[in-house]
Amino acid sequence: MNRTSRLTVTGGAIIGAVILVGGSIAANADGQGEDAPETAITGSAFDRASAAALAHAGEGRVTGTEIGDEESYYEVEVTLDDGTEVDVQLDKGFAVVDAAPDNPTDD
Repeated sequence: MNRTSRLTVTGGAIIGAVILVGGSIAANADGQGEDAPETAITGSAFDRASAAALAHAGEGRVTGTEIGDEESYYEVEVTLDDGTEVDVQLDKGFAVVDAAPDNPTDD
């Protein structure tokens, strides 16, 4: 293999590695990486997300929130009066897209 071919192969390998690392960083930067810390909803978004989740659940209290959940834009955990926990999934416009009992074995 001549010098030019070796440089081309080496350069291609380096570019490929940069693309893989960059993709991994981008996946974690948007909060979607498995090890990314949860970010709580704050401010007026918290008020709107809580109101939407409680209206959907019909009762209870908000016991946890998250932005950038793997299933939706916002996730609001509501603890019902009987102690059952429900995860309410909301889109960016605070519309309910899904709701399901929180299953601790899924974590």
